[in-house]
Amino acid sequence: MRVLVVSNMKPDAGAPQRGSFVRDQVDGLRRAGVDLELVELPPGRGEYPGTVRRVRRVLRSAHFDLVHAHYGLTGWCAALAGARPLVVTFHGTDVRHPLVGPLSRRLAARVDLAAAVSRELFEARDGRRGLRPQPGRAAVLPCGAALDRFPAIPQAEARAELGLEAGGRFLLFPASPTRPEKRHDLAAEVARLAGARLLTTGAVEPERMALWVNAASAVLITSNYEGFGLAAVEALACGRPVLSTPVGIAPLLLGGIDGCLAAPFDAKAWAHLARAHLDAGDPRVDGAARAAWFGADALAERVAVVYGELAQTG
Repeated sequence: MRVLVVSNMKPDAGAPQRGSFVRDQVDGLRRAGVDLELVELPPGRGEYPGTVRRVRRVLRSAHFDLVHAHYGLTGWCAALAGARPLVVTFHGTDVRHPLVGPLSRRLAARVDLAAAVSRELFEARDGRRGLRPQPGRAAVLPCGAALDRFPAIPQAEARAELGLEAGGRFLLFPASPTRPEKRHDLAAEVARLAGARLLTTGAVEPERMALWVNAASAVLITSNYEGFGLAAVEALACGRPVLSTPVGIAPLLLGGIDGCLAAPFDAKAWAHLARAHLDAGDPRVDGAARAAWFGADALAERVAVVYGELAQTG
């Protein structure tokens, strides 16, 4: 089987981590035996006409058994380029965005398989509609975490590598503060109440993310919504406590793990738990086994099975 994967999340110097989860899934699919070509293009509305042309050229140059596009607008580009059968994975912003959301829902009704990275994207949330699952043409196919990049590292070692104060009180906000849906303001309030410095990772290379996770005493995920919630999986793989709003897979991922929280935001309650972790210095939780449920290789094998089924029926 030969598959073309198209992503509009090409990294650059300002966002080296962009699209790493797509590349991790591609690597996992290749290890699962899928013959695959990846086309990555820059984000931005001005890039989409060129994306249609690029995908059309690739489709004319070689035979593919199916095309897999990531993100709703990229899926539209693939559809306009004539991709069939077509799988589109929706990641969250493309479903919840006030302008892109309606376009994504229209596309989901037309493609051969509409995949979401979590079941939540098929549901309404905060007054915003989710994808409407078509019988036999919908699936939940998250990308998963590259667990080998997220080992537990002694906190002192991680801080020394990053040039952080050895005895500092650090919490981690694993996103760019400029993304409004991530709610950096809420995480900053928790850090203030807990007497900690808030670290952010908006422009950190994927290979160095584990250092930032291990350098902090807890990870704060204060998002209004998450399509999946990869940062929480990565933190658990390191054994680091996670405090998260109940978005994406957080309730399933964090439920029952002592020291973690998946609950509506409450600054005082979150700060109380964060302060306990800060006081402990290098706190760890028993989360590696739970994180393994959502590893990139395990989830890529599921995607490979879906590819095979779709190619047979297409």
